[in-house]
Amino acid sequence: MMTLFSRLQAICSPAIGLGCMNFSHGYDQPVPEAEALRALDAAFDMGYRHFDTATLYGATANERLVGKVLSAKRGEILLASKCGMAFDPELGRKVIDGRPETLRHQCEESLARLQTDHLDLYYLHRWDRTVPIEESVGALARLVAEGKIGAIGLSEVSAETLRRARAEHPIAAVQTAYSLWTRNPEIAVIEACREAGTAFVAFSPLGRGFLAGAILADTPLAEGDIRRGLPRFSAENLPRNLQQLAAIQAVADELEVSTGQLALAWLRAKGDDILPIPGTRSVAHMRENLAAAELCLAPATVARLDAVLTPDQVAGERYGEALQAEVDTELFD
Repeated sequence: MMTLFSRLQAICSPAIGLGCMNFSHGYDQPVPEAEALRALDAAFDMGYRHFDTATLYGATANERLVGKVLSAKRGEILLASKCGMAFDPELGRKVIDGRPETLRHQCEESLARLQTDHLDLYYLHRWDRTVPIEESVGALARLVAEGKIGAIGLSEVSAETLRRARAEHPIAAVQTAYSLWTRNPEIAVIEACREAGTAFVAFSPLGRGFLAGAILADTPLAEGDIRRGLPRFSAENLPRNLQQLAAIQAVADELEVSTGQLALAWLRAKGDDILPIPGTRSVAHMRENLAAAELCLAPATVARLDAVLTPDQVAGERYGEALQAEVDTELFD
């Protein structure tokens, strides 16, 4: 079976994808549809071929948005979505549900919204700890057998959970936050991915805008911005983190690139199996991010960046207590 990375190589170069969440979810108000459609069209035209969405984003609105633009280009892209975590309108909140019947239902609805008969990659967005991972992956394996999905992915899981899952069915990709200031995947899960030939898809590779210089100490965050509740962006921790960002800015200035481009190039230097999917609402930022694929860092530069924003230097955890309880990823001591 062709691995996700070899599939991505076959249809596009470079291997930087686009996280589509920002158009509909997590950052202030959703982008007006006409503007979002134009931006997604521009992303395809400039070379993006790996597009990532999810049932949760915008309470399904993001999938409909992506479907409107990319259904006509379906044979030219790698389309990924996610199941197992969705907004429940009756409860007024998101629900994590990994039962087989739920995953099948969500997949079929995603296919309709995305205007396609199959997904290239379908992630279990969160492991529902009330359901054995083998049971959820088994349900996704049946969707593979039926041709509704091409490959199975897992999001925010540990090395141990990945090993249990892949005993049930091959896992094409694991998606977790990975960046200069979130090194947790280096604890164990990247190694576990490499044991199995599983690609590692890095979401939030720019630290939710922090590594791109988008957040300053006095940057106002809108009421609906998820960063308002993340410890690293608190009034106490953000100034300390910005002091560390200055070291990254110094390297970027020497290379005459942006800090965002430097952060993406650092990730790409970590291995061809590391696939960043930066998300942005801005066409200009899409272009800037994609250009980072042409930036090759010298080993000495990678080592220099490795020493910046190490776990002991970062102020605050990635998630607060409630969100951390939803994920299965390893934590540094």
